[in-house]
Amino acid sequence: MQASIIIADDHPLILKGLNDFLVEKNYNVLGSATNGKDAYELIEKLEPDIAILDIRMPHLTGLDIAKLCNEKNLSTKIILITFEKEESIYNKAKSLHVYGYVLKEFALTELENCISEVFEGGRYFSPELIEYLEIQEAPEALELLTPAEKRVLKLIAQNKTAKEIGELLFISDRTVEKHKSHIIKKLDLESKGGSLALFAKENEDYLDKNT
Repeated sequence: MQASIIIADDHPLILKGLNDFLVEKNYNVLGSATNGKDAYELIEKLEPDIAILDIRMPHLTGLDIAKLCNEKNLSTKIILITFEKEESIYNKAKSLHVYGYVLKEFALTELENCISEVFEGGRYFSPELIEYLEIQEAPEALELLTPAEKRVLKLIAQNKTAKEIGELLFISDRTVEKHKSHIIKKLDLESKGGSLALFAKENEDYLDKNT
């Protein structure tokens, strides 16, 4: 079964090229729009499996539409197609649970893989974008940690002792050890052999940006 799709881009030539490509590949294209407002109305009316949206469009951006779909609990999965390579936009897309993010210059080579991955419930972010931003994807388990636990882990990555961590965070050594114990449990790490310090070092870039 092929995915049902709506597409939106405010550049007519890009929209036509995208439509022709999808039709040629036998995808079920239900409709298209040249602005965000019309695109969102199509999503509400037609409930497609996937909406492939330009990020920057009149009236509503692709990110605005993703936010509305989240708020209304719409099942349509959003794929953004764009020239944008800003990390802030990438992070915004991730926070809105966007399923796909494809750079326009690679769209025709990547879009089929992206649609296939997203239709199966996965996520696809353009490898060129990840490489460009030099993003190190953090293990999902890190999202289970509390802000305090992330701060402790960040200091562990800096080779701080429990005593030094306690002094820097104004907590007791015992509280530091309790945090460490919780982190090990949440991340399912070995409790010996320096596995916590090794994990902290491997994810130091993420911790620097998220603590």
